[in-house]
Amino acid sequence: MQFSLVAKDIQSKARAGVVQTAHGAIETPIFMPVGTAGTVKAVHQRELKEDIKAEIILGNTYHLYLRPGLNILEQAGGLHKFNGWDRPILTDSGGYQVFSLAGTRKIKEEGVKFKSHIDGSTLNFTPENVMDTQRTIGADIIMAFDECTPYPCDYTYAKNSMERTHRWLQRCVDRFDSTEPKYGYDQTLFPIVQGSTYKDLRVQSAETIASFGREGNAIGGLSVGEPAEMMYEMTEIVCDILPADKPRYLMGVGTPANILENIALGVDMFDCVLPTRNARNGMLFTTQGVINIRNQKWATDHSPIDAELGGYVSTFYSKAYLRHLIHSGEYLAGQIASVHNLTFYLWLVKQARQHIIAGTFRDWKDVMVKKLMVRL
Repeated sequence: MQFSLVAKDIQSKARAGVVQTAHGAIETPIFMPVGTAGTVKAVHQRELKEDIKAEIILGNTYHLYLRPGLNILEQAGGLHKFNGWDRPILTDSGGYQVFSLAGTRKIKEEGVKFKSHIDGSTLNFTPENVMDTQRTIGADIIMAFDECTPYPCDYTYAKNSMERTHRWLQRCVDRFDSTEPKYGYDQTLFPIVQGSTYKDLRVQSAETIASFGREGNAIGGLSVGEPAEMMYEMTEIVCDILPADKPRYLMGVGTPANILENIALGVDMFDCVLPTRNARNGMLFTTQGVINIRNQKWATDHSPIDAELGGYVSTFYSKAYLRHLIHSGEYLAGQIASVHNLTFYLWLVKQARQHIIAGTFRDWKDVMVKKLMVRL
């Protein structure tokens, strides 16, 4: 994997770049739709490519390990062949799922023991077998196995967790570097900065992660309930330490405003379930602000969902029709809303990139953040 910088914003730390992978180039800043179980919920691969214009999607190691399982993925020739997506894929390590399964997990130095949410069977994830699992899934970018701390958590817990994450990273690197990809193309490993919301821990973790010299780096443990300003503070601290010639990935973030503010701090890559999850519940992100399509006010609004955004679903279907589908419980509602929201998210980061290259990002960002938070 290679990363090249194309432009830097003069008035902020935003940058535009290109990540080159075996499955194609990714223009940054970029948003990655989340395809947890090998699919972005309610969205065809054709729509992802042609309508949404996604350049990379996410797969989830924990869920893919359980279903369909590694044997089936390997028989298919990896996740790309299994789901038909021929552009880059990033897999998370399962660390966040371990975090979310707090009631059924036990974290030890060797790894994590927890129970499957499907059948209750006991599973063991270690840095080594998580590397092997992601090799088998076949992602272009795979994540180190880390521990994601909750918010809030006390300093001692955060420090011990961070230090364990660093020890696990060394084991991930050793396993990754001693094994080969299975499907004939290169894969790359991103380590993850932790440290909760403690400045000194974030500094220590960022310095440790940077010292490994991998092709890219990630920032984890944010967007877990902390105030947005605290997220921005931690992100800025970390971005100032992580090498500028490598992509920076802020995991699990976030709202349109979160994404723009973090781009301004030097982040290149984002992912979040928000656009698709909120879509299925009737919340639409548009170029004019946020719409709750369930509200009565849209019942007789026969204008397009978002004429300014463009794209098939956003200009073909009306607000009134989508509201009708939502209230009728039609599956098509979730599909239309998901495609629309993801189209908006990809439009947003592509607009950000254009403004970075043009040297107008900061002023544009300040206007857009206010605009996109308006409830219509």
